[in-house]
Amino acid sequence: MAHRKSSLALSEAIGALQQEITDCQLCPRLVRWRERVAREKVRRFQEEEYWGRPVPSFGDPSAELLIVGLAPAAHGGNRTGRVFTGDRSGEWLFRALYQAGFANQPTSIHRNDGLTLSRCYITAAIHCAPPANKPLPIEIKRCRPYLLRELALLQKVSVIVALGRVAFDVTLAACVKSGRVPSGGRRRFSHGAEYRLNEDLMLLASFHPSQQNTFTGKLTPAMFQRIFDRARQLVETGKNPSRRKVVSKIDGLA
Repeated sequence: MAHRKSSLALSEAIGALQQEITDCQLCPRLVRWRERVAREKVRRFQEEEYWGRPVPSFGDPSAELLIVGLAPAAHGGNRTGRVFTGDRSGEWLFRALYQAGFANQPTSIHRNDGLTLSRCYITAAIHCAPPANKPLPIEIKRCRPYLLRELALLQKVSVIVALGRVAFDVTLAACVKSGRVPSGGRRRFSHGAEYRLNEDLMLLASFHPSQQNTFTGKLTPAMFQRIFDRARQLVETGKNPSRRKVVSKIDGLA
């Protein structure tokens, strides 16, 4: 009974935080942009009602894997209201999560399509779609408290996958700020890099599955899948016995 109450309290706390995110108005530039995109729809989505607000995080409150992206896509999450949903990046991400056993289906079309995540939670460096997919440093700073609160709530997380350099840097800064990770050390972004941040937390770096990376072949399906297969392995084993800060490059990704 105590465990059930604890799980309920966690779910309620995460739900309250996501409502705060959805109601956020802290960044005037992002408010104007996300609302403008929702009004001036692209032709292929003319008949749809856009979300046009900050996009909350999504996933299992008992997650052991945390995924940190950059921001909602203007005609993806900003349209559908769910992170990585309704765009090409989401197609890559949820296919990989499904194959690694973290999702119940390989596709994500809209927020009521039945997709559920198991042992996995997805958030972002910022929760509003930014112009040209480029948030300003002050906007990242304003959004960081949400990530800090998620890190505090998601106590079971043992593996973090950061999608792209910005997400990698934001994640490291938040982990240090939260007190879970000591400052210092050389932790540089490269696809497939692994860092042991403390005895119980690993960070994996991946190229973002943006069209800029996937259309050019910089990121292939096999490269991306290996990231999440490795995340699954680390989640299952709990702790890497090597205890090295930089554990390794994933095979085939160096």
